[in-house]
Amino acid sequence: MMNRILVLLPLSLALSGCSVFEGLGKRGEAPTEAGPAMATEFAPAVSTTALGASGHSAASLDKTSDVEKAAALAKPVVSGERELGKAVVALGPPAETGLWVQSVLVTTRGQGRVVAPGGQSLAVELRPGSGGALMSLSAYQALGLPLTGLPELTLYGG
Repeated sequence: MMNRILVLLPLSLALSGCSVFEGLGKRGEAPTEAGPAMATEFAPAVSTTALGASGHSAASLDKTSDVEKAAALAKPVVSGERELGKAVVALGPPAETGLWVQSVLVTTRGQGRVVAPGGQSLAVELRPGSGGALMSLSAYQALGLPLTGLPELTLYGG
């Protein structure tokens, strides 16, 4: 055991002077020419303007018109609807257009609405789901929610 330590000690000392380790800096230090400094904070990997590896913007992927969004925001509460429950939603696949929410709280596809934390209501298509709840890009934008946010919404259905 002692022989292994003695053999590895000179090797680790030699590598400590290697240029691979230079410039990494300590946490919070500015980067040097040899390499970047370590990040001091975690930054989300998802940009609010570019989605996915394709680099498409949220605006280019959102195919729901402003008129359709405004109509969904202004839609009155339907009599006979009931509260299905609350769900924390994440952004669903941006290529799936329309105003929709997918959740385990929904048993059959149909029309309903969601109410955001600020009280804003939006008419959406409710879709059955499994696992975490998802909401369309258009619905996120109609409610004015940040694309990287995980808002808790109240779902209502008929």
